[in-house]
Amino acid sequence: METLLKTTLYAGLLLTASHNMAYAEQHDSRPISAQTTSLSQAISKISPRHSQIALLAMDMSNNQVIYSQQAETLFIPASTQKLLTAVSAVAQLGPDFRYVTQLWTDAPIRKGHIAGSAYLRFSGDPTLTQADLKAIFANLVKQGINRIDGHLYLLGDKQEQMQAPGWVWDDLGICFAAPVSSYIINQNCVYGQFSPSSTSKPSQVSLRAGSYGVKISNDAVFDQKASREFCQLDMVRLGQNNYHLRGCYPGGEAIPLAIAVSDPFKFAQDNLTSLLKGEMSLAGKVQLGTSLPQKAKLIASHSSAPLPELLETMLLKSDNLIADSLFKQLGKSYFKTQGSFTNGAAAMQRILTNLGIDLSNANIVDGSGLSRYNLLNAKQLAAVLALIHQDSRFSPLITSLPQAGISGTLRYRMGYNKPPLKQQIFAKTGSMQGVSNLAGFIRLSQHNDTLFVILENGMSPELKNQHKPSFNAEFLKQLISVLQPSSTTATVNTAAH
Repeated sequence: METLLKTTLYAGLLLTASHNMAYAEQHDSRPISAQTTSLSQAISKISPRHSQIALLAMDMSNNQVIYSQQAETLFIPASTQKLLTAVSAVAQLGPDFRYVTQLWTDAPIRKGHIAGSAYLRFSGDPTLTQADLKAIFANLVKQGINRIDGHLYLLGDKQEQMQAPGWVWDDLGICFAAPVSSYIINQNCVYGQFSPSSTSKPSQVSLRAGSYGVKISNDAVFDQKASREFCQLDMVRLGQNNYHLRGCYPGGEAIPLAIAVSDPFKFAQDNLTSLLKGEMSLAGKVQLGTSLPQKAKLIASHSSAPLPELLETMLLKSDNLIADSLFKQLGKSYFKTQGSFTNGAAAMQRILTNLGIDLSNANIVDGSGLSRYNLLNAKQLAAVLALIHQDSRFSPLITSLPQAGISGTLRYRMGYNKPPLKQQIFAKTGSMQGVSNLAGFIRLSQHNDTLFVILENGMSPELKNQHKPSFNAEFLKQLISVLQPSSTTATVNTAAH
């Protein structure tokens, strides 16, 4: 009953906010105050000419819309999608949720030997490292167990959906788009370096320790004098964690490589095979398991950090692997079956709808925002932010958001690392080619919080070379000048020119 009353209350609050948003949307040409008139005039001067924008700003003390423009038009949300993932995860999984990686055996333990096989069950923990796995087996050694007489079977989901529809194909070999599997070690990512040729040897690729089983062939070259009209590196995925680097790189300095594995199970198998050589004796092999025997007993485990810490990392660093691992976990928890992007999307839609969020016409495909098929509008993102602000279950997420000039993806961003935006903005960024979004809160001293959503799609890649503050930074400066005219007018007027 208490849950029903809370849901009804928050649905009412969001309905009020939605009504105010709708009113402002219908009356964009007739601002509701002199302040809004001033803001409208300023925005018309700074609005981009070659891209599409949607804007919404709201006073959280009374849910009064300050400004709205195209707030019901669907846009690609990019990583602002992670706001939906965070709220859904808290609602469905709860703050005590942790990923747990477990080691089991159905064999007796005799004289320090597991007299049979062991089973390592992976949970899709996006933070699991080889060091964590090493600690599991080190714990067995402390118990006096130093040998497995049979095989080590690795257990995980079968026929996994490891990438969501709409992920850009040329992102798939890069670590920010690593495969989302139940088998994850070191973020399913390996690091290396591509070094130029010298008088004694050709250009070469070297991989760091921890890249077990990953192999990269190479016939790429450095164009040290930048004499070629067309020069581009290309990483070809060959399967089973084999790659080929080809093409050319303009310049003469070594460059870092961050490569997503293509076969997570093989990467786990190669990691465990290497790890056990230094920890304990294994008579058999590390191989794929089918299921956990009914009489198996748990002998060691590793737990991830609790959900609030996972979400803080996800929001601050815009961690795609955490977001999409949690997204699949939503599907698993809600539908009591193996998690996937398909049932994760259905679960998120239902969870947020039950919380009073109207997702009509939205398209939810993943939890990270990597998919180009995701579609949300500014009103929907604002409703999620309003829920975060008004519901004590979700309000800790505000301080987990990047803070302008202080933390996360806003720490060094141009325009956000100095006044008037520095320290005043708590927001989730959302960037990919052609997209620059921001959604969060302005928190000014002696002023109520202001919610804002800024969506910009269709941006030219050439803008990256202009090295100037983004439209969203300029909009927020103008918005702050309306909220605190006496302290920021001079700064904003200077920025506007």
